[in-house]
Amino acid sequence: MRNFKEEKDLNILNHSCAHLLAQAVKHLYPQAKFWVGPVVNEGFYYDIDLGDTVIKEEDLQTIEKEMKKIAKDGKKIVRHEISKEEALDMFKDDKYKLDLIENMDENNVISIYTQGDFTDLCRGPHVDSVKELKYFKLLKVSGAYWKGDSNNKMFQRIYGVCFKTEEELKEHLDFLEEAKKRDHKKLGKELDIFMISEYGPGFPFFLNNGMIIRNELENFWYREHKKEGYEFIKTPIMLNKELWELSGHWYNYRENMYTSEIDDKTYAIKPMNCPGGMLVYKNSLHSYKDLPLRVGELGQVHRHEASGALNGLFRVRTFTQDDAHIFMREDQIEEEVIRLINFIDRMYKVFGLTYDIELSTRPEEKYIGSLEIWNRSEKALEDACLKSGHTCKINPGDGAFYGPKLDFHIKDSLGRVWQCGTIQLDMNLPERFDLTYVDKDGSKKRPVMLHRVIYGSIERFIGILIEHYAGAFPFWLAPVEINIIPVNNEVHLDYAKKIYKELDDLEYRVKLDDRDEKLSYKMRECQTKKIPVTVVLGDKEMENNTISYRLFGSQETITVSMDEFKSYIKEQKNKCNI
Repeated sequence: MRNFKEEKDLNILNHSCAHLLAQAVKHLYPQAKFWVGPVVNEGFYYDIDLGDTVIKEEDLQTIEKEMKKIAKDGKKIVRHEISKEEALDMFKDDKYKLDLIENMDENNVISIYTQGDFTDLCRGPHVDSVKELKYFKLLKVSGAYWKGDSNNKMFQRIYGVCFKTEEELKEHLDFLEEAKKRDHKKLGKELDIFMISEYGPGFPFFLNNGMIIRNELENFWYREHKKEGYEFIKTPIMLNKELWELSGHWYNYRENMYTSEIDDKTYAIKPMNCPGGMLVYKNSLHSYKDLPLRVGELGQVHRHEASGALNGLFRVRTFTQDDAHIFMREDQIEEEVIRLINFIDRMYKVFGLTYDIELSTRPEEKYIGSLEIWNRSEKALEDACLKSGHTCKINPGDGAFYGPKLDFHIKDSLGRVWQCGTIQLDMNLPERFDLTYVDKDGSKKRPVMLHRVIYGSIERFIGILIEHYAGAFPFWLAPVEINIIPVNNEVHLDYAKKIYKELDDLEYRVKLDDRDEKLSYKMRECQTKKIPVTVVLGDKEMENNTISYRLFGSQETITVSMDEFKSYIKEQKNKCNI
């Protein structure tokens, strides 16, 4: 998927088209006032105050028609530079533009862009003429609070995209249509994976099929981490306020935490697993010989997210992080990070996910630790990345105040990018919690610490996988792996039951469809439910003691012996073993 913000030409084109949208809206709705119209990763939008008028989806075609009319007219887009005083006078009747101008640096020259009868504040740049804005599409309209504050007026936000060619636009719209079919909220409901109740916005309910997927992911996680030498813990979901003051969360994250009073003391439900992990480390003495110590936890956390930001499994108020904290000596950083990158690589390959790595370095201000430690830490992460056979893009100044990090941006089957895995080097918590180990000479030393996740959160990762696979999970993850259909219950049901028992005894997730429905109906339903393997048993199969099966998405029927079938499904089941 193309990134409209990062591709310079695409960025300029879409920013210019946002102004074209605003001009068309002003023609159709003279009372309209505008806030901002930025380019975002998926295109552009403009926030508009239309008073009591409400724009509906069907109105977008009328706006598009006016945009095409303006573009055809071909007016030049002209940049002017004016003083702040001139800008205040020019937009004196528009409180939203006045607010923007008032918050600009007085020493800066303010730029405006004019196209025909429309002028707007903008840094630019823009295309030369509106006639270059031929291939666009308005996608949707939604609500957005002014400045993102729910206490402010609700604007109408119109989204759109613009491309240089008709072919690019069509390709993008086809992509959006395919993405819509893969929407995890839609498929999650159709496939009985999860639900959201009005009694708990942002708190997802996992249904039986969803629990099967979740358990398989967790079992896979535990199995592979055990191979890597991890220990496992479970820390409490609620801990005393004093702990969160010690960790720094109370002062820096308080507004996102849920709290309660117990025995006249304030407790907080954990928004992160790390402080509990620190207490586990401090529970016993550690020698340099114990390090590196790898400690994993599938820990449920709660964070208060704005209601408008909630989105299926992608943005929730409770989720399970696949956390691990790795405690080590400083001389072990590079070796441990290389091992961790290779581990993450193996995990992602099982799901057919590719990725890019980004190194976020020291912030310009508000960081802890010496420059020497930061430089060594950043170099250790970069060197480890290169020695593991990967490259990393530098993201300057975007590290946390307590250390640099490697972020893994995975790509799904549609080329969309999701930030999931993270390796975070921490210079803060070992100091705050006074973590130590006994070195060779008997002295106490401070361990170096890594925070890391691979899934990121199990809930969000399931949402990503639903869209990545379009709901058609691989055999080992599918809620139902095999569905058995007897052609005629009166004749073939006993043979079907025999096959069912053999597969059930081998612990495959198998179902027997003995409903009194037509064979064609049952077969279509297998496709709708995206079941990987459908077994059909009739006269020929019963007489020859064979199995006939179809794979999801295929019209080909394959007939094999029972032993051959068992070998095939065993191979599919083992594809998660790395």
